[in-house]
Amino acid sequence: MNITNRQIKESARDYALRIIRESIISLNLSPGSMVSENELSINLGLSRTPVREALIELSKSKVVEVYPQKGIYISLIDTALVKEDRFLRLVLEKAIVKMACQIASEEDLLSLEANLNLQDFYLQNSAPNELLKLDDEFHKMLFLICKKSRIYALMNGMTIHFDRVRSLSLVTIKDIKIVHDHREIVDAIRRKDQEAAEAIMTKHLSRYKVDDELLRAEYSQYYKFE
Repeated sequence: MNITNRQIKESARDYALRIIRESIISLNLSPGSMVSENELSINLGLSRTPVREALIELSKSKVVEVYPQKGIYISLIDTALVKEDRFLRLVLEKAIVKMACQIASEEDLLSLEANLNLQDFYLQNSAPNELLKLDDEFHKMLFLICKKSRIYALMNGMTIHFDRVRSLSLVTIKDIKIVHDHREIVDAIRRKDQEAAEAIMTKHLSRYKVDDELLRAEYSQYYKFE
C-alpha cells in the first residue's frame, strides 16, 4: 500500500476509505487477495472501527467482499461492472467535453496544457501511478471548468471497476495512447469543435475494449470468469 499523509479535516473513516480505494485501483491490493482488517488498521495507524467502516462502504460498490467467519477479499475484476462504469463515464464526459468547448477560457486551456506536459514526463519515465493520477486530474479539470465538481465526485466514487482496468492498462500496454488522446481533446476544445471533442472522448474511453483481450490473457488470475 502507498500510504500518504492524512489530509486536513479528513476523518479517520474517510482517510481509510481513500487509501484503501487508491490501493485497490493501483492494484497494490490485488484482485482476489485477502486483506486483514487488523493489518490495515496497523498500517494506517488507525483503530479498527474506521477501517471496518471503509471496507463496508467499498463492499457496497462490489469491489470488496466480506464473508463473516471467513475473511475479507478484494473482488476479482468483473467485466460486466467495468462496462457499466464505462457507460456512466461515457454519458457524462461526452456532455462535459462539449460544454468545455463552449466555456473554457485561455487560462483553463493553459492549466490543461500544464497537466499534459507532466503526463508526457511521466509517460517517458515509466511512472504509471503518477500518470494515472494526472489522468484523473485531467478529467476532473474538465468538470471543474464546467462547474460540475459534485457530479465529478459522484462519478468518481462509482467507477472503481473501470479505474482498475485503466491502471492495469498503464502497466501492461506498451503503446499507450492516453496522453495523445488528451492532447487531441484539448485541441478540439481550443477550436470549440464540440463534435470532434465528443468523438475523441468516445474513442478515449473505449480503448479498454481494445486492450481487454490482452489484459485478460496476461492477468487471468485477476478476472472473474462466468
